[in-house]
Formats: sequence, C-alpha cells, structure tokens
Amino acid sequence: MTAAVATTTVVIIPTYNERDALPVTLARLRAAVPAADVLVVDDDSPDGTGELADRCAADDVAVHVLHRTGERGLGRAYVAGFRWALARGYDVVVEMDADGSHRAQDLPRLLAAVPGADLVLGSRWVPGGKVVNWPRRRMLLSRAGTTYTRLLLGLPLHDATGGFRAYDARALARLDLDAVASRGYCFQVDMAWRVVRAGGTVVEVPITFVEREQGTSKMSREIVVEALARITAWGVQHRARQLGRGARALGAKVRSSVPRR
Repeated sequence: MTAAVATTTVVIIPTYNERDALPVTLARLRAAVPAADVLVVDDDSPDGTGELADRCAADDVAVHVLHRTGERGLGRAYVAGFRWALARGYDVVVEMDADGSHRAQDLPRLLAAVPGADLVLGSRWVPGGKVVNWPRRRMLLSRAGTTYTRLLLGLPLHDATGGFRAYDARALARLDLDAVASRGYCFQVDMAWRVVRAGGTVVEVPITFVEREQGTSKMSREIVVEALARITAWGVQHRARQLGRGARALGAKVRSSVPRR
C-alpha cells in the first residue's frame, strides 16, 4: 500500500500599511490551518508592516516575508508571490487579504474543494455566502461589477472579483504570468478568466466576507476605473473573436452547401 503524500499549502498575504491588522490575521490563520505556510508580500509599507512581518517570521518558521520595492499594486504583489511559491514546489497556493475581511475559519472548506479543481473561489454571491457590515454603496458596486463581468466576458462565475481563493499549483504554473498586467482588483477577474480559458475547472465555495476590522480600504476611483477599462477591453476583444469564429463557421457552411458543377 502506497503512503499518501502530504499536500503543501502556502497562503499569500499582500500588505501595504497593515501593521495593526497583520498580527491578528496571522494568529487566526495559523490556528485555523496550522499545517499551511504563510508568505507576506509587503510593498514597502511606510507604516512598518514589513518590519513587523520580519519579526513574526523570526518567531514562526512557517511565516515567510517577501519585500517589494518600486511599483506597487495588488496584482504585481500576487504575481511575485506566485513565482516564489511555484519555485518552492508548493501544491496549493492561496490568496488572502490581511485586513480580516477573509475569515481564516473559512479556509479549510476552500482547501477541501481543491482536489479535482484548478481554482477554488471563496464566493460571497452563491447560496450560503454573505457579506457583513458592508456599506450599501460597496455592496451595489461589487454586485454590479460581477454582473458586468459575467455579461461581457461570458464568465460563468458568481464572484470572479473575490480575492479569497485557492489554486492548484499545477494549474497556476500553466498560466503565462508574464502576460498578467492587471494591477488592482481587476487582477482577480483576469486570473479567473485565464483559468477558464485554459479549460480549467473552477469551483465556488460560500464564504462570509466581513468588512475590514482595522485600517482603511485600498479601494479608490483609480482602481475602479482600471477595472472598468480593462474588463471592457477584454470583453470587446472576446466578443470580436466570437463574431469572427461565427462568421468563419457560417462561411464554411455556405461553401459546403453550394452544389458542385
């Protein structure tokens, strides 16, 4: 009888000015999934989050820190974390926010759904999912963004914008990370769409999303504009390709129906 091989998991937590929230998030995460490693990717936080992360790593061998300087951005931070994780041979790579909005106690259910899936989304908008303490404006913005994404890209997902997710590392390694240019929250749509277009299996697991407990939201007008512009451009290109394929198929059908002399 062959012994089972343990699955290795790393949780990537991008940070920028999360000094107050990070210790609480790390403690909850280590309690909920003690076998998982953690990678904090800090974007040169001026409030000292990076230095605090280094001290946490010195006290816990499962915690690692990647310091980034230069151009900041959620997408770039995650891509750097993905490369770090893939280079070290992890089996499962998780995305999770530092601000407490993603509950550590929901992570075991996401991990349980990874076998047989390429991407597992923690979804706010499937049965059983919910949002706590969100302003109505944010709720409407998120739902509208999800609907717009589904309609424009034909993406069969209820929460493609969500940032609490787990990748099978083999599926992640097959994606062209060099081609990922999204910096803000549209990065999440970009990655989910890449998995779907590659023929990957995506599973959505209900989660409870809680408005951040500490610090201030990174959501800004610039982030919303970037997401709207990129998703619109992707959608136009996607629909143009569909029309092109349809026209070619129709042309081939017409040619085949013409009687030969």
